[in-house]
Amino acid sequence: MTKVNIGITEKNRQSVAEALSHVLADEHILYNKTRSYHWNVEGPSFMELHKLYEEQYTMLAEIIDEIAERIRTIGHYAEGRLKELLKLASLEEPPVPTRFEKQIPSLDADHETIIINLRKLIKKFDEDYKDAGSSDFVTGLLKQHEKMAWMLRSYK
Repeated sequence: MTKVNIGITEKNRQSVAEALSHVLADEHILYNKTRSYHWNVEGPSFMELHKLYEEQYTMLAEIIDEIAERIRTIGHYAEGRLKELLKLASLEEPPVPTRFEKQIPSLDADHETIIINLRKLIKKFDEDYKDAGSSDFVTGLLKQHEKMAWMLRSYK
């Protein structure tokens, strides 16, 4: 890999890349879960939720790409193998419920888990690893997840 000189030590860039790899893994789990719910939702709000889930998994696909590119930007490789991503993820893949009454709280809880983690990383990236760019980056992710969670909570 080409040497990267962006004013952040290699050790700090490695730590940021590792933390972002865990975020990337959780995003993959949430993407797959949301996509699965999109395919399998049932109930009186089927079409509305089918569309909402599609909007959200499309946003999550963009987030996944942005995280992988951020990892590359700071000089590291992004993990793309599902087997390895599952090892890095903190979110779980439960059996797929078809009723929205179970889907919505499950997706909301996953967004909240990601939000809490991102909130911790904002400060850690800036203060501990001297990487204001990655701190700002995860702040943007935080805002996107807060909005998606709010939309889901509106159905509870």
